Amino acid sequence: MNSPHHQAIDDALTAAAERYDFVLVPGLYDSGPDHWQSFWQNRHGFWRRVSQSRWNDPDIGSWVDAIRRLLATTRRPVILVGHSFGALASCCVAASGQHRIAGLMLVAPAEPSRFEVEDHVPTTPLGVPCIVVASHNDPIMRFPRAVYWSKVWNADLADVGEGGHINAESGFGPWAYGLQVLKELVETIDARESAL
Repeated sequence: MNSPHHQAIDDALTAAAERYDFVLVPGLYDSGPDHWQSFWQNRHGFWRRVSQSRWNDPDIGSWVDAIRRLLATTRRPVILVGHSFGALASCCVAASGQHRIAGLMLVAPAEPSRFEVEDHVPTTPLGVPCIVVASHNDPIMRFPRAVYWSKVWNADLADVGEGGHINAESGFGPWAYGLQVLKELVETIDARESAL
């Protein structure tokens, strides 16, 4: 990931970190060392990462509380980058309107009914720029459901084809394309801020 194209993405995200706080929100079991979230955190020093002690328990309230604890320490508007169950928790936090959320990147969001959290996940637009990154063969959420949720949340949709659950087990390590998606989200957020 050292081509001029990748360097331009790195430079753009580093510059954006002067305006936004970037926060990683892992899913169940946290994101191990081979997961793209861990690669991104190690590649760029600007990342903050949600931490908690109960990564094996899909309790949406615990996830939301963990995000809020971290957000209480931020200084700038926040871009949340959530994976799987962490994407659902990110939606809940954004929909509450209690924090300065600038945008959301929701990667392979989990199917809410699979974890019996459908009563907690917002069913209205999230009110900030948002992109759902989805795969056609994700075992945790079928692609038509990802399309449905992206419409519900008024989010853009990035289709990665046959990408499984977009995690280490599916071959997503450094995931340069994901950083490109994030850069484009930042550009959308910047344009929205300029228009206000």
